Amino acid sequence: MVEFFADSLYTGFMQSSMMGKGIVMVQLLASVIMIAIAIGKWRELSRVGTLTRRVSHDVMGGGDVLEYYLARHPNSHSAVEMIYSGTCERLLKLLTPDVRSLLMGRQSGVVAALSQHEMGLVKALCEHILDEEEIRIERGMGVIATVVALAPMLGLLGTVWGVLDAFADMGAAGSATIATMAPAISSALVTTVVGLLIAIPGVCVHARLSATLRGLNSQMEGFADDLMGRIRYEFQGGA
Repeated sequence: MVEFFADSLYTGFMQSSMMGKGIVMVQLLASVIMIAIAIGKWRELSRVGTLTRRVSHDVMGGGDVLEYYLARHPNSHSAVEMIYSGTCERLLKLLTPDVRSLLMGRQSGVVAALSQHEMGLVKALCEHILDEEEIRIERGMGVIATVVALAPMLGLLGTVWGVLDAFADMGAAGSATIATMAPAISSALVTTVVGLLIAIPGVCVHARLSATLRGLNSQMEGFADDLMGRIRYEFQGGA
């Protein structure tokens, strides 16, 4: 059955007009781009999820909120590390030089406190980096959604165009039979079939990636909340 279906599509494609063939080629090119982006996005989200869980465990399992930052020097390979390192940098810059040097030297018994206004600045930066990272890891999802939406619409355009040509040929010939109309209608439907073959799995892929993204966003938001809670507990006080 699959072979018959493939033969029908191939035959219909070969009998299509240049307009129909052009639409099919555009659909296939868009599907290749969508598949490449989906595979890359899946790998990226898997990596981000692993790093988020690891960094969250290491940061929240430390003795104080700055231990991971000062001991391991977080890099930009993980969204949650960007949130953590940026927040810690702002926190340290708000402290006095003497207190900052003592904390960075891991001196014990250091008393460091931030005012409500300074705490608000730290929280604002933390939320800003969080928003930027959420936007960054969502890049590419719009392309997948666009291909899923446009593929069947282009297919419908090709079908309507093909049927229009078929009726025009029928009018020029002055007569119509099943033998003359069937190939034209069959070739006109090819673009719609191809569009649906692209859109249906594309919808499933987009839904799965969107669910993964929502989970990652929830993890990062939870980490940011926990981070700010730790900072308030350790640094809340009068200026």
